[in-house]
Amino acid sequence: MSLDALFDPRSVAVVGASADPAKWGYWLAAGALAGRSRRTVHLVNQRGGNLDGVPFLPDLGSLATVPEQVVVAVPPPQVRPVVVQGLAAGARCFTVITSGGSGPQEERELAALVTSHGGRLLGPNCMGVVDTTTELRLSWGDFPAGGVGLVSQSGNLALEIGRLLARAGQGFSRFVSLGNQRDIDAADALDALIAHEATRVVAAYVEDFRDGRRLARTLAAAHAAGKPVLLLTLGRSEASGRAAASHTGALVSARAVVDAVCRDTGAILLESAGELVDTAVLLAATRQGPGRRRAREQGQGQGPCPGLSRAVPAGAAGEVPASPEAARIAVVGDSGGQGALAADALAVRGLDVPVLDGATRAAVAAHLPGRGGCGNPVDLAGAGEADLRNYARITRALLDGGDTDATLLTGYFGDYATANPEQTREECEVAEELAQAAGRAGRLLVVHTMARDTPALTVLRERGVPVYERIEQAATALAHAARSARATPYAPPERVPSPSRPVPDGGYESVRALLQSHGLDFPTAGFAGTADEAADAARRTGYPLVLKAMGLAHKTEAGGVALGIADETALRAAFARMRDATGVTRYAVEEMAVHPHSVELIAGVRYDPAFGPVAMVGLGGVTAELLADTALALAPLTPGRARELLLSLRHAPLLTGWRGAPAVDLDAAADALCALARAASEHPELTELEVNPLLVHPGGAVALDAHGVLT
Repeated sequence: MSLDALFDPRSVAVVGASADPAKWGYWLAAGALAGRSRRTVHLVNQRGGNLDGVPFLPDLGSLATVPEQVVVAVPPPQVRPVVVQGLAAGARCFTVITSGGSGPQEERELAALVTSHGGRLLGPNCMGVVDTTTELRLSWGDFPAGGVGLVSQSGNLALEIGRLLARAGQGFSRFVSLGNQRDIDAADALDALIAHEATRVVAAYVEDFRDGRRLARTLAAAHAAGKPVLLLTLGRSEASGRAAASHTGALVSARAVVDAVCRDTGAILLESAGELVDTAVLLAATRQGPGRRRAREQGQGQGPCPGLSRAVPAGAAGEVPASPEAARIAVVGDSGGQGALAADALAVRGLDVPVLDGATRAAVAAHLPGRGGCGNPVDLAGAGEADLRNYARITRALLDGGDTDATLLTGYFGDYATANPEQTREECEVAEELAQAAGRAGRLLVVHTMARDTPALTVLRERGVPVYERIEQAATALAHAARSARATPYAPPERVPSPSRPVPDGGYESVRALLQSHGLDFPTAGFAGTADEAADAARRTGYPLVLKAMGLAHKTEAGGVALGIADETALRAAFARMRDATGVTRYAVEEMAVHPHSVELIAGVRYDPAFGPVAMVGLGGVTAELLADTALALAPLTPGRARELLLSLRHAPLLTGWRGAPAVDLDAAADALCALARAASEHPELTELEVNPLLVHPGGAVALDAHGVLT
């Protein structure tokens, strides 16, 4: 359902309006009145009064016209009566600032009441809504105008982001405070931002993902529409409490799931409000809003910087080595030290600082004094002090050279007028020339400077050139922008298969049978409760064999695994030792699987409350948690997607042939992952399902152990 009435209502009624600046009702009423040239505004307070000459009416029934949106800022016990009155008056959109009742159930009932009348509800317990393009300000605080759309479950975080954006010369197109999400949720609000032309970058802070798969599809749609999404969320997880149940519980944390979803949908998961703003400022400069488009046509603003699609490989900023496909950055500075540190900051984030070609070096050298270097980074060596316009000339040569995708100017520029006010005009003119050079070249220019809020920096920001106070801010923003540009999102699975008949337990015997029914291979095995039964089973499986104690999550650590048992005497001895050590009453007697050039993997599925089944694969065996080399994706999987997960592991060369060893059968390994993911998807009663190890080798893949955790 359209949210037009939320962002651009023809009329607004603020219930709980106040003339007291210390009260929420004042800010909501004053904000509503700021847009009265565009819409009808009604202020309601049963005690009477007025604000800015507009009288407070006693109730919604007193309004002369139907309010399209009603903002509710009254004590919780009064919320439902106000909503009932609003529905009777014909209102269909409600923004509820206070809580909607005594608890979650009352809030759900309130939302059901509104939606049953064909309406929508934002909140309860939210901070309101702002649309700077429609003069709608129904919230507390100041919201600078700009190209960033924000959806947030935290009001104060939104205010912090707004202040940081303002300092960087940016602001909001829209802001939606989600509150308790009883009706309008993060996916609804993000859908509206994707369709909003003035929103160039989408940002979100989400604590409760609700229907995670629907949200994932929204994130993928945003990327397809050219609207990068920057996401903040909480990092807390209950994984540590599940670690004793399985390796999967320890390796697939809530944060890891969100990280995988962001990777697969093209969204960027960030760590802080500052990092979000730094990245948003740079991405906004690369997106063509109407005003920015006109500036580019006039050669006054940034180009679309398509070269950043050479982006860095997936991974956390600060940990990624440069690759041949990495975005190439030219660095120019008026200090050799700052230039070198800038190059290091870019390189450790996976960006390439390449050697410039001969033509570019010659074009740069033409403006440098004899001792100046024309490598990369470029050291101005006093050329800027000799003539401020050399900043523009040399930067233009780098932008026009074509052998890099973006240019980073680092150092003192922007601060000359601070020491010598007579240089203000010239420095501003050079700033204009820098922006024009970037616009004409169609490449990104980023500035790192020790100055702050000087006239020249204002010119740069107004022309869409991102400006940063610290080099790590600039480098991190460039790395995130490069990752966003090169992302190729996967459509998350729309549906999970219908549940099958529940398994009786999560033990090896039951889980093995389940996975075999889905096509996963296991060694020949028998099950026993006594030494005699174990010996009988061994005659069927043959020697050498493996003896395993059932019912233990971490068998090796508990002394519940004996390998390479050669004969019946050794089997009976191992059985006695294991029974004494573990007290277990049921055992598996299993064929010893020996395959040359094999690699042990761990494969698992964890049921996430928001995203459903999440598949994981990584380096396995007893070192699975130590190595923590894993890849995640929403289940079920296709064979192609499973294969890509395998090849994305840090230790993937072990699978493709390391130091002359033959490659393992990747197709068989992928099929095994698909079988596991399909089985878990059909059995939601298993909150965790794991195969460890999954032995992959040149001839196929075989599961050597399996374990499940029932709800």
